[in-house]
Amino acid sequence: MQEKSHKKISSLGALSIVVGMIIGSGIFLKPGIVLYNAGSTAMSLLAWLTGGIITLASALSVAEIATVIPKNGGLYVYLEELYGEKWGFLLGWVQSVISYPASVAAQAIAFASYSAFFLPLGNQEQKLLAIGVLAFLLIMNILSTKYGSYIQIIATIGKLLPVIAIIGFGLFSGMAPGSAGLSLSIKATAGFGAAILGTLWAYDGWIGVTNMTGEIKNPEKKLPLIIGGGVLFVLVIYVIFNIAIFYTLPHDTIIKSTTPGADAATALFGSAGGAFITAGIMISVFGSLNGYIMTAARVPQAMGERKALPFSNFLARIHPKFKTPTNALIFESVLAVIYILSGSFNTLTDMLIFVLWIFFVMGVAGVFILRRNYGKGSGYTVPLYPIVPLIGIVGGLYILVSTVFTAPIRSFVGIAVTLVGLPVYYYLKK
Repeated sequence: MQEKSHKKISSLGALSIVVGMIIGSGIFLKPGIVLYNAGSTAMSLLAWLTGGIITLASALSVAEIATVIPKNGGLYVYLEELYGEKWGFLLGWVQSVISYPASVAAQAIAFASYSAFFLPLGNQEQKLLAIGVLAFLLIMNILSTKYGSYIQIIATIGKLLPVIAIIGFGLFSGMAPGSAGLSLSIKATAGFGAAILGTLWAYDGWIGVTNMTGEIKNPEKKLPLIIGGGVLFVLVIYVIFNIAIFYTLPHDTIIKSTTPGADAATALFGSAGGAFITAGIMISVFGSLNGYIMTAARVPQAMGERKALPFSNFLARIHPKFKTPTNALIFESVLAVIYILSGSFNTLTDMLIFVLWIFFVMGVAGVFILRRNYGKGSGYTVPLYPIVPLIGIVGGLYILVSTVFTAPIRSFVGIAVTLVGLPVYYYLKK
């Protein structure tokens, strides 16, 4: 656990990590896919609501574990303490070496790709810009955790502006001619499950804040409110944003569009709308990139403290002046640069989605083991226990089953890559 003097992240900073890591480009891109699978506007909203409830149930469950085990490293630490060293190591291995740096690389490239809307950039120029943005955020997070937290707060406010603008004008400027409107027909469709699956990806990212629990002020009391409040806020924003899209664009246009958010902005604000929403997406991705850099480094740093990785002493070191995990930040960023240059980041992240959800379901289920081992705490406890954790577990299992059926080879390759970490684990134990 970090010393008290290292607790530099305020409640607002932690909340901005939750909201900022969830709201990326997904909300601007997913409405059409979800509407297509759901079959109607009412069923689409129900899918967004269901995905949000599953996410909220998972968040409220993990929050109880975080208050009892308030240490940096997040899910890696929880699995190690609740299921044993080996399970924690496998997750930490995947997160440190592949998942987090590949996600950082993907966010950096996404930022550079959207920049091409304003600047004529070729493939190599986009990679250089991606590395440059990554380097800037790395330096800010090395100099002070507060700098990273301030950037996260500003970026989160910035990314909400285009969302709020579309909601405000879409809902209150009068229904646009030929808009989809709202159908009140609730009728189950074959694609409803796929629609929920699409929303769950858009809700992903909130658990990253638990990686920094040891640096949050008074986490035992504040973290449950931060996690639960952040997810609930995003759920409400997502549902209202979709209603605004339905009031702005025709049904068929939403379904056919790969960028319904940009199309809605163009319909509401004219030709400047595309530039407006693109800038908003860039701010969204910038905030997500900063959030991933901040939270990613805390996993190898926590593993280093436990001597669970090669070069553990190096990775565990906190900078004597800046009080930040400088070496772990550099380690994750160097891997991310390698993935940017190789162009392999999307393949890696897609391949490991299935594996990460296995560990995620174990994390939600861990609240039952926590109660057995530690009893019911005197502080925060999951409301409506055991119903709430079971909702999170069922939702996670649904993702796993769906992924096996839709991408069986990718799922099993992801497991194989994860198991490569076992020889490293046994070598270090030996």
